[in-house]
Amino acid sequence: MEFYLKALKNYAKFDGRAHQAEYWYFFLFNFIASFLLGLVDGALGMQIIGTIYSLAVLVPSIAVGVRRMHDVGKSGWFLIIPFYNIYLMCLKGEEGTNQYGPNPLSPEGDISEHLVD
Repeated sequence: MEFYLKALKNYAKFDGRAHQAEYWYFFLFNFIASFLLGLVDGALGMQIIGTIYSLAVLVPSIAVGVRRMHDVGKSGWFLIIPFYNIYLMCLKGEEGTNQYGPNPLSPEGDISEHLVD
């Protein structure tokens, strides 16, 4: 949940890098929320709640995806290439600093305290 909230706090931040955990936890919580809101919409016979949620998380979804592409050393534009972007999302991020910033798992990064050795 912490990574989901972190992605929402970085609402329109397209620079920097996002580690695998940040991206995939955001994806997971977004999927669960969309599913639950779809059930609520179905029960109420309308689709407004799910639509509002989808629009609310559109920009954060794109932003965390672009930062994830940066973590593997690719431009954010690789996000629009079908199937290849899924492959890139599953890759381990580049070690050390790349052209997009420091490794989020390094001591300068901001999620290292959440990972267990």
